[in-house]
Amino acid sequence: MRKRIYVIDDEPDIRALVRGALEEFGFEVHTFASGREARQSISRSPPDLCIVDIGLPDMNGLHLVRELWEDVRFGLIVLTGRGGISDRVLGLEFGADDYIVKPFEPRELVARVSSVIRRREQLLAASSDLGQKRAQFGGWTFDIGNLTLSHADGRQDNLTAAEANLLLSFVKAPNRVLSRDQLQDGDLRDEPNYERSIDVRISRLRKKIEADARSPQLIKTVYGAGYLLAADVQWERAR
Repeated sequence: MRKRIYVIDDEPDIRALVRGALEEFGFEVHTFASGREARQSISRSPPDLCIVDIGLPDMNGLHLVRELWEDVRFGLIVLTGRGGISDRVLGLEFGADDYIVKPFEPRELVARVSSVIRRREQLLAASSDLGQKRAQFGGWTFDIGNLTLSHADGRQDNLTAAEANLLLSFVKAPNRVLSRDQLQDGDLRDEPNYERSIDVRISRLRKKIEADARSPQLIKTVYGAGYLLAADVQWERAR
């Protein structure tokens, strides 16, 4: 089945460019000029992935990203024409799986869309390979099948596919140092700021699982080498 992509951007030229690039690679693409239009279609038929422009005419694109992530489980990529790295980081902080900066190369767009979709498929495959198991560590339970974290005290949180893939790497290799290269998609390593993307996702994970994210006890930085999950991991079958 073709993967369904929603593109939410108020610029007709950008919508046409994105649509053409993705359709050439076999994606089913629907475009929207406003967040309101997209919301209506998402409620009727959720896509596999949304590409959301930050500068929408009827709402803040970052707020839409947060809203979509909280309500529906699908991939999210932020599209921005702003040059500052802070806008890209904000997109990841608000729950996006990735970001693309205008102007962009169509090949980069296709690579990033494919990467986000592949992450989700890998998580489903990992869940199947692990026999629908859940990983327990440091008082937390990570359910790979539905991208959720739950704590023994009742707290619960959702993960983006990128965050879940990072956490899966850690729980499959506890107490081992993992380099940024081991934690990053191979097809995007040539991007100048890919290490920053890893750091932002690590920061988001820490905010969710650490008692004090400024003094992490579970996901530790090993300077000059990478990161390490300082916890024993036990696996249990999901109920």
